[in-house]
Amino acid sequence: MVKSDIEIAQASPMTAITDIATKAGISSDDIEQYGKYKAKITFEALDKLQQNDNGKLILVTAINPTPAGEGKSTVTIGLGDALKQLGHQAMIALREPSLGPVMGIKGGAAGGGYAQVLPMEDINLHFTGDLHAITTANNAIAALLDNHIHQGNALNIDPRRVIWKRVVDLNDRELRQIIAGLGSPVNGVPREDGFDITVASEIMAVFCLATSIENLKARLAKIVVAYTYDRMPVTVGDLEIQGAITVLLKDALKPNLVQTIEGTPAFVHGGPFANIAHGCNSVLATTAALKAADFTVTEAGFGADLGGEKFLDIKTRELPKHPDAVVIVATVRALKMNGGVAKADLAAENTSALRAGFANLNRHIDNIQGYGLPVVVAINEFVTDTAEEIAILSELLTAKNVDFSLTQVWAKGGAGGLDLAEKVVKATEKSSDFHYLYELEASIPEKIETIVTKIYGGASVTLTKKAQTQIATFERNGWDKLPICMAKTQYSFSDDQNLLGAPEGFDITIRELVPKLGAGFIVALTGDIMTMPGLPKKPAALNMDVDNAGHISGLF
Repeated sequence: MVKSDIEIAQASPMTAITDIATKAGISSDDIEQYGKYKAKITFEALDKLQQNDNGKLILVTAINPTPAGEGKSTVTIGLGDALKQLGHQAMIALREPSLGPVMGIKGGAAGGGYAQVLPMEDINLHFTGDLHAITTANNAIAALLDNHIHQGNALNIDPRRVIWKRVVDLNDRELRQIIAGLGSPVNGVPREDGFDITVASEIMAVFCLATSIENLKARLAKIVVAYTYDRMPVTVGDLEIQGAITVLLKDALKPNLVQTIEGTPAFVHGGPFANIAHGCNSVLATTAALKAADFTVTEAGFGADLGGEKFLDIKTRELPKHPDAVVIVATVRALKMNGGVAKADLAAENTSALRAGFANLNRHIDNIQGYGLPVVVAINEFVTDTAEEIAILSELLTAKNVDFSLTQVWAKGGAGGLDLAEKVVKATEKSSDFHYLYELEASIPEKIETIVTKIYGGASVTLTKKAQTQIATFERNGWDKLPICMAKTQYSFSDDQNLLGAPEGFDITIRELVPKLGAGFIVALTGDIMTMPGLPKKPAALNMDVDNAGHISGLF
């Protein structure tokens, strides 16, 4: 019988986190322990690491995800372990899981099989409390903003134009739209409001892009929370609360150090979604890994059209270097689904659907190569893959003239990724001509159109009247020279999740734009994308339990 992820994790011995830190060149005096197997890196240690040269940076992304699963985190971890087995000093930098998907349907973000980060249960649940700190910081801003209005409203804030929402780290559709402040005058000013999920909060984005406490404080001060009756923006700095919010985040800002099953050091820090935010772990964690290791393997959320594009056009602008190589994860079953096969029928061999679905992978390869970066495709093998299907996919990739590797890291850990690691190392030695997709000086509509036409394969962009009005406001306020963070379904290149494969000639509608000045980007909302997900009919929480000894079951 095949063991579940949690059974494999629970049976895996762990090394003391002090020894893991030593492997990363960090002394035990430079970590703050959260038990035996978790620690945070002190700011003093981060400062010391800045004296080191940068290692090589490997970005792991994927084709458009499907319910069949692609195993991007698993490949990321397995690749890090494989690099270590080859004798390289390697580190991994991942996002923290959100309790919403963990208790819902998507699953955690600790990898799978024999390519996991440990302690898996802690990482997938409360971990070191970072997401709770971000939730509290976000809601503290909301409380202080509403109190300002209640206590006389010296800033002349229009309650109808408060744009700052409260958050909770759960999928709770009941909170998407609410009425707040009902009752007597002592309960505040009644108004429409709503909740987002914590990982969609601008605090999460700011947290992940900040480079120091001072930088975090400066970013927080820029966050727009409301508008006055005169339509002028009101910021956290106007409320004079950026210092207090920074106090709530100061410990969370320190990167979390853990380990893989094979003892490879890993930073797990920050966790914005890639379909409604920028989808990358923290700049501090990635930078620290670059300074501590010869090879840093990091991932970006969902497909290369979302997390990958945002890593390259948003996060890379804050890093000390761009990626040296990009790994695109693909699976035979996901390609078959992109070729028209229903999830229930994916186990059956279907070479024609595989050929049709290859169009999705093909476009992602072209897109990443369009940035001037070397690409390696990781075929994440599943037991249902047939020899004929693997042969056809290999034939298609060979004809594409792109390096690829059949990986078996779920079943074999680092040993199942040695070929991939060797090809990735060679890819990092190639010359690259990295360039951003667009220049920041371009207008907001030009930047959006560039993403839609050059990355998604679309033909045009439609801006609603609301979006057009917002663009005019942003231009007037001088906010139009920021990167664009597209909020779009992860399942398709388009804004229609049912258009699989590589659709062309479609139009994307931008219904609304949200200024995220603290993060330093503009969010463009497309289709019916929601910033507060809901739970499925049978949430993953129904399978979870814990016994008298505290052992958890049903967590993947």
